[in-house]
Amino acid sequence: MSANAVAACAMTDRPLVVFTRPPWTLQEGDLWTMVATMEEAVEALGSRRRIVFLTQGRLQLCAFARAPQHRYIVRAIDRPEEVDALSDCKLILARGPFTLADELALMRPKGVETLVTKNSGGSATYPKIEAARILGVSVIIIARPNAPEAATLHDLGAVMTWIADHR
Repeated sequence: MSANAVAACAMTDRPLVVFTRPPWTLQEGDLWTMVATMEEAVEALGSRRRIVFLTQGRLQLCAFARAPQHRYIVRAIDRPEEVDALSDCKLILARGPFTLADELALMRPKGVETLVTKNSGGSATYPKIEAARILGVSVIIIARPNAPEAATLHDLGAVMTWIADHR
């Protein structure tokens, strides 16, 4: 969708603005490793066996098949096609939003050591970040891709001003 918007604006010589939630920021007690791609996330897991909670979405799961030494816990709304690529995997089918208590109740008894997630920002999926902080779980955060051809704004008022300025 983003690539289509960029292409359409380029074809019509129109400016583009992206209105999105502000990304999460590192807080005291967070143990984050920031990466740009799913492949970098796999590399960041390292070679030592870990219990890894994957919440980065159902796509690109097969990237983690390159690191079969880990035990993966995958949470998804629907069964991801790529989940079978993971040799040691527990699939949890569930639909959020999840509370902090929900995330703690999942992560603590399963012994989660690392959480892999995209930096989607906002409050709806933030409880997993809070739970990781409380439990001392390391988090591999996949950064949002940059849209160099677009202004990125997080405030509706700023978007409305941008639109008025570009009419």
